[in-house]
Amino acid sequence: MAVRRATSLDDLPDRTDLMSRSGLEFMQDMIAGRLAGPPIGATLGFWPVLAEDGRVVFEGAAGFDVTNPMRGVHGGWFGAILDSCMGCAVMTRLARGEVYTTLEYKVNITRALPLGTMVRAIGTVDHSGRSTGVASGELRGVDDDRVYATGSTTCIIMRPDPE
Repeated sequence: MAVRRATSLDDLPDRTDLMSRSGLEFMQDMIAGRLAGPPIGATLGFWPVLAEDGRVVFEGAAGFDVTNPMRGVHGGWFGAILDSCMGCAVMTRLARGEVYTTLEYKVNITRALPLGTMVRAIGTVDHSGRSTGVASGELRGVDDDRVYATGSTTCIIMRPDPE
């Protein structure tokens, strides 16, 4: 895997990069390093490692920078990694010329996540329609396979007018 992350807006894929690929092709090109990934992965310590039809996997570890005042991993970190894997799973079902965004998501944190624990966030599409996509996600320890959180999302699918 050749991780390549954008360091400026100019590094991010442009409209042509996005609209000329299916969602699955876009995700696979980002994972392969042919397209730069967004900087949020570097900021929060996670990255995509697998994209296939209806399924995307991210891996990472929560570091000190995402702790809350009680010394635990902030709930927003769980939300960010699960939103990423679930939304990107929906993206793998998009045709060329389609885009998506998250309408809503829900996260259930099932246990505390020790800092530095490598996790795998698995997003799976439950429904892919003309205007919405629904996905679920699990956050599991890489070494212990324990479930640390689960989630669900609904995404809107759009077909922007060509420029």
